[in-house]
Amino acid sequence: MADNIKLIVAVIILIAATVSFYSFAEYSTILRVLGLLVAVGVALFIAAKTTVGSTLLKYIRDTQVEVRKVVWPTRQETVQTTLIVVVMVFVVALMLWAFDSLLGWAVRALTL
Repeated sequence: MADNIKLIVAVIILIAATVSFYSFAEYSTILRVLGLLVAVGVALFIAAKTTVGSTLLKYIRDTQVEVRKVVWPTRQETVQTTLIVVVMVFVVALMLWAFDSLLGWAVRALTL
């Protein structure tokens, strides 16, 4: 029950911040954006204190750990792979064009 109340409060803060941002259009945009960012930060802090929020934060931390384990390709590997893909796309395009032309020729020959 407490988690639901926290989430509802967080959503109300977000809605109030959004409405305030547009309601106070006569004030500086920088001040309105700062106020909006503070409200979003408070809402996220409140939401993070719920079961769903803590689960989400744990998932994000685990994801960051997994991303650090990834072996990223070098620039040379990336360029070579990209060139191979471009060449293969060109070759397949030529094959499809040839097959389409052959079928077009066959259909014209049969219908005339």
